[in-house]
Amino acid sequence: MSRRAVITGLGIIAPSGKSVAEHWVTVTSGASRLGPITIFDPSNYPTRLAGEVAEFEVTGKVDGRLVVQTDRWTWLAFVAAGQAITDAGLDLSELDPYDVSVVMASSSGGNEFGQRELQRLWGEPARKVGAYQSIAWFYAATVGQLSIKHQAKGPSSVLVSESAGGLDSLGHAARTVARGTPVVLAGGLEAPLSPYALACQLRSNRLATTTDPRRAYRPFDVAAGGYVPGEGGAVLIVEDLDHALARGAPYIYGEVAGWGNTHDGQRSTLETAADGRQYARAMRMALERAGTAPNEVSLLIPDAVGVPEADRAEAWAITSVFGPGGVPVTSHKPLTGRLYQGGSALDVATAVLAMRNQVVPGTAGTDQPAEGCELDFVRASRQEAVDQVLVCARGFDGYNSSLLLRRHSGLPVTTGVMT
Repeated sequence: MSRRAVITGLGIIAPSGKSVAEHWVTVTSGASRLGPITIFDPSNYPTRLAGEVAEFEVTGKVDGRLVVQTDRWTWLAFVAAGQAITDAGLDLSELDPYDVSVVMASSSGGNEFGQRELQRLWGEPARKVGAYQSIAWFYAATVGQLSIKHQAKGPSSVLVSESAGGLDSLGHAARTVARGTPVVLAGGLEAPLSPYALACQLRSNRLATTTDPRRAYRPFDVAAGGYVPGEGGAVLIVEDLDHALARGAPYIYGEVAGWGNTHDGQRSTLETAADGRQYARAMRMALERAGTAPNEVSLLIPDAVGVPEADRAEAWAITSVFGPGGVPVTSHKPLTGRLYQGGSALDVATAVLAMRNQVVPGTAGTDQPAEGCELDFVRASRQEAVDQVLVCARGFDGYNSSLLLRRHSGLPVTTGVMT
């Protein structure tokens, strides 16, 4: 096999939509999906807005036995993975189980399930939790459940690097392909909207407290005041190119051409967020491994956290790599909320859809760039050649990751994919 990793299938379940088509309409139209939290009563919390997966009904989508045994987070993954497998035209039952792996990202596991069981433990006379607490709450539960459901017996793993994890999962999936596994389910999803989970997120002091959904999440803007949390994400099929061609894959979205990840080496504070040196290094690593010059990148999708100090550091990192105004920049997190691991996976899906449709989606939430954040923001969706996209993400406590994606047509004979 060529050992070149390409993306052949997409599955999306997010505030932007419960399908690839719905997500693309949201992104290109700039329609915000933020609103008041409805999953629980948030009235006692300073943050009361979120990006929820609207009208998600698990009945009929997930086996009833698994619904009892797993969390909403895993339910979302079951649905997104099913979409991705169908989109890729794969029948996994026809493959050797050891030729299929699951490599996903997660931050905190099954929050809603864990909340319910802890309340039982401390609030009821029996003082016990259900039998499935240990596996439904565990941050690797979704990888385990997907590998069981689809009989994926290849080398599987879970990546934990906060919001950078969605990109790290794609990079690790490319490595897994390079090492001989032809099909990998990758990406990330989150379901972090429960009382205790929101309390944990608030400890970072990065969440927005604005009650107007239209003004709440404003990355790189003079009005930036934190981010809005959200749930959902994306699953992508990463496949060996020769394997995809041999079986007649319906479509090849693009190649995972380069991946770079670094660490700041210190815990996150507002002061350390202002240092983007290791973040810029991750960008350069991805470009170098892909054999791509900065001026060959069609589009950059940033982390866009919405915290002024972090936004300035990200803008500095982008400018140090590409030069002033050196690359078009667009972000859609203000439409969905920050989905943590799921957000960067969703950004990858947006990137390959931009390449497929040859459309640069307009950015959201940035009306007046703050001082130090003067990037080349795409003001409105436009038809344009999109051949290579760099997706970037920063995880809380110092994780930095960048992923270079290349459109399938005109691929070079060899690339710098990791070995």
